[in-house]
Amino acid sequence: MTTPTKIEYNAIDSFQKDLKHLLKKYQTLEKDLETAKRDAIELFHLKRVNNQSIFPIQGFCTETIQICKIKKFACKALKGRGSKSGIRVIYAFHCQSCKVEFIEIYFKGNKENEDRDRIKEYLKKFS
Repeated sequence: MTTPTKIEYNAIDSFQKDLKHLLKKYQTLEKDLETAKRDAIELFHLKRVNNQSIFPIQGFCTETIQICKIKKFACKALKGRGSKSGIRVIYAFHCQSCKVEFIEIYFKGNKENEDRDRIKEYLKKFS
């Protein structure tokens, strides 16, 4: 089996709502997300480079789907904070098809942890 060289990206509706809401406050988020795809997600899943920015979420990973959290997310709108911006991105990596589906994005100052019920609801589609 050859190693995939490209990841297909998608997002669920509730992620789009989160993003739209956060964009009002952090206008650079869409560009920052593109950077995170290249510098975190693709490094981690395609090149197998662990730069300590992505963490699989315990209890939600299977052999076919990994639910991960990006903790080091550089947001240019949050000046001076670098990759410790406090923005968190939750996504599902589908190992066989090499697809990423974004599930949730939030600012840690407003919300401490990911919405575990949303993740469970997402995973129901694949069980």
